[in-house]
Amino acid sequence: MKAVLQDEYGPSDVLKLQDVERPTPKPGEVLIRVRAAALDAGVWHLMTGRPQLLRLMGFGVRRPAVRVRGREVAGHVEAVGAGVTRHRAGDEVFGFCEGAFAEYVSAPQDRFVSKPPNLPLDQAAALPISGVTALQALRDSGRVRPGQQVLIIGAAGGVGTFAVQLAKTMGATVTGVCSTAKMDLVRSLGASEVIDYTREDFAERSERYDLIIDTAGGRPLSVLRRALTPRGTLVIVGSETEGRLLGGTDRVLRALLVSPFVRHSLRGLFSVERSSDLQILADSVAAGDLVPVIDRTFPLHQVPEAIAHLRDGHARGKVLIAPAS
Repeated sequence: MKAVLQDEYGPSDVLKLQDVERPTPKPGEVLIRVRAAALDAGVWHLMTGRPQLLRLMGFGVRRPAVRVRGREVAGHVEAVGAGVTRHRAGDEVFGFCEGAFAEYVSAPQDRFVSKPPNLPLDQAAALPISGVTALQALRDSGRVRPGQQVLIIGAAGGVGTFAVQLAKTMGATVTGVCSTAKMDLVRSLGASEVIDYTREDFAERSERYDLIIDTAGGRPLSVLRRALTPRGTLVIVGSETEGRLLGGTDRVLRALLVSPFVRHSLRGLFSVERSSDLQILADSVAAGDLVPVIDRTFPLHQVPEAIAHLRDGHARGKVLIAPAS
């Protein structure tokens, strides 16, 4: 089968499309014939090995511990290993895995749930990482309640497009922050108001928010806190900086250190991959409350170009990768 392999850290030319042996499902695993995989910011970090803290967290100090990139997938169950009871051959599923940029992938059965009946299979690949991150940011870290004012920074991105929709279904009044070209999209997802960050600074406005979900990163904590109500909550999801050692995690650490000494609640989110949350997303899609926003789909051999497109900030919603087969 074809797969995108990486044997060293570096720029996009470390990614090579090669022929490898098709995996065989172990006991408790399912073999998935990949219909589509999806990109997230973590793919770039795992490609470059930056920040270097990442290498010390089990992802490989000198070279990637997992050779095939990609962490979220949708496809058909091709075969099952011994003891598998959740899925059977032919099922359409989506979920988490390592090595999604390939024609086939094998992973534990509890990493996948059934695709919603009203969603095309390839679009289901957009749900796992960004959808679960948005859900946990709002429900667990943000503890959003009906009637609250919620500001979502980066509202047109992978996490942001899910966060706008989920916050609305949770009863919040949503304000999205994005660029001029993406305002209509964010409005269509359910935002009551959209702020064009190229023309206006949300922190200089008179409005204050009970909850801010920052998926874009880069703004100082002092600026973000100015936009909060006196007892408001900030959840940092995106923390993209150029720091080689800590990257954006230093911003999360500062928030955690400052939080005990101020009235605001300042939190950083490191999402947990739970199949129960995948099922919540699937149910929301089935109910018509959640729709993945797909920017575009790249073929498997154009993964480097897809990563560049995502990093350049051009994407609206999720970028997908589809094997030729």
